[in-house]
Amino acid sequence: MKTKRFVISSIFITTAIIFIVKLFYIQVIDDKYKLSAENNTLRHITVYPSRGFVFDRKGKIIVANRVNYDLKVVPRSIETFDTAAFCKLTGIEPDDLKKKFEKNKYSYKPVLLKKQIDEEEYARIAEELYRYPGFFVEKRSLRTYPYAAAANVLGYLGEVDAEDLKNDDYYQMGDYIGKSGIEKTYEKELRGKKGTKIYMVDVLGRIQSSYKNGKYDLPAEAGKNITSSLDIDLQKFGETLMQNKIGSIVAIEPSSGELLALVTSPAYDPNLFVGKKLARNYGKIESADNNPLFNRALRSMYPPGSTFKTVNALIALQKGLITDKTVFTVNGYNAGTYIMKDHVSGAVSFKKSIQLSSNAYYCHVFKRIISDRRFDNYADAYNDWVSYVKSFGLGTKLGTDLGTERRGIIYPASYFDKYYGKGHWNYNTVISLAIGQGELGFTPLQTANLAAIIANRGYYITPHIVKNIENEKIDKRYLEKHYTKVESKYFEPVADAMESVVTEGTAVSAYVPGLSICGKTGTAQNPHGKDHSIFIAFAPKENPEIAVAVYVENAGYGSAWAAPIASLIIEKYLTDSVSRPWLVKRIEEANLINEK
Repeated sequence: MKTKRFVISSIFITTAIIFIVKLFYIQVIDDKYKLSAENNTLRHITVYPSRGFVFDRKGKIIVANRVNYDLKVVPRSIETFDTAAFCKLTGIEPDDLKKKFEKNKYSYKPVLLKKQIDEEEYARIAEELYRYPGFFVEKRSLRTYPYAAAANVLGYLGEVDAEDLKNDDYYQMGDYIGKSGIEKTYEKELRGKKGTKIYMVDVLGRIQSSYKNGKYDLPAEAGKNITSSLDIDLQKFGETLMQNKIGSIVAIEPSSGELLALVTSPAYDPNLFVGKKLARNYGKIESADNNPLFNRALRSMYPPGSTFKTVNALIALQKGLITDKTVFTVNGYNAGTYIMKDHVSGAVSFKKSIQLSSNAYYCHVFKRIISDRRFDNYADAYNDWVSYVKSFGLGTKLGTDLGTERRGIIYPASYFDKYYGKGHWNYNTVISLAIGQGELGFTPLQTANLAAIIANRGYYITPHIVKNIENEKIDKRYLEKHYTKVESKYFEPVADAMESVVTEGTAVSAYVPGLSICGKTGTAQNPHGKDHSIFIAFAPKENPEIAVAVYVENAGYGSAWAAPIASLIIEKYLTDSVSRPWLVKRIEEANLINEK
């Protein structure tokens, strides 16, 4: 019995000792519990971090910050003050101030009165703010765009909405978040980490001193700087060339997949979406003719036109259905129900078929692909052809870090089975696919990537806009090579033929001495008006440094506008100059928006 009492007593004594030690630790040693208990006499002020800068590939700052301020008040801490003088000082309407106080009159928490006060206005207000206890300012920052270019690439900031708050508890009402472009994709890297300053306040909520001399303050951590792959001078040059035109320019460094320029036209100045200007200008730009907010480089889909002949040539070479010595004698192509016209006739060689862009030649090539006897039927041969096309990144999302791209259009055989009936269609039914028309639709990004694939002789790296993140590695998927289903050796004759397109073919308008530009013209049929002008190219032929796709809507043949624009972009990038100022002037002054 004594043993039992001893055990029970020991348990109680031990428990009491544990509680006493713990209580001593909480009250004397560990301040954090005291901090928690004193929260009703403390004020936590958020310290907002500086957002990371964005640089171009040459180190030029293309997105920076400028300081602004938010004016706040703790309603329970204010004393009687001259509201008329205060409203005159701050520019706040008396009725608005009254409503704020009536709604929050019992609050000990800061209430926002006026946001995005610039430095000049802040200096004026700060001189007099000591007269108004309870009022204070918080330092914030807004974006600024020194080059006023690349708006659809860089994106913009806006206030968080309910969905943002739900998805990430980092944010509070009134915070800013990237809404598009680099600002959105790399939001977590750019935003940094908020800090906190803790102050002692009196019973009226007035700040008395820093709590514990700042022992528990948390410094803000600035956002990480990002080096983009853009060449901002090339981007601005491209936007200038595309002014008063609808379309896009996409330029890629083939060896890395880095986007050198991504122009969408019409464009707009990104500074129009900074701070208070966003609310004033967003609706105007969104409703403007031809919607400048629409990123045509990533979201427009066009038939590739004759640029697609390069793909059919490569697939047929890989399958052994033609060689680079194959000749077809042509005079148009009889598709059964109609004759496909051609501006080339007679004996056409492989090189000449690309150089002069023969329609009939590629109708014969496509016929061989779809009627390949290694397959049981046309549908199986067609689906195999689709798999080859998709291996070029066509008709599929490439996975760019800009995040708004469209998939494109290329249908499986089941689409035609449903439309025409299973077994009731053949190569002639879909012969327009031979020349990049019909049931095809690719984005300019995908088409530029095609040019990069040919430049690389068979592979691509996913096009991306960020080259480097401060103290971080970029996503490894932007380093991986994606190989097509066509072997490298079959790309050489295509590259040779594309060089002849520029030297003596359909795109002599793109010729620049010494640059060995390889290109292919295209004209995309447009049921709503004049055809679209298309050109893809890369240069130099050996060890290419740039691949380009240019689309100019309602501008006719690819040789008319897209080819010379592409050649200027290539020359500007490779030589940092242009040798044909007269051509620059002609293109800059041309207004093709109303060409229908």
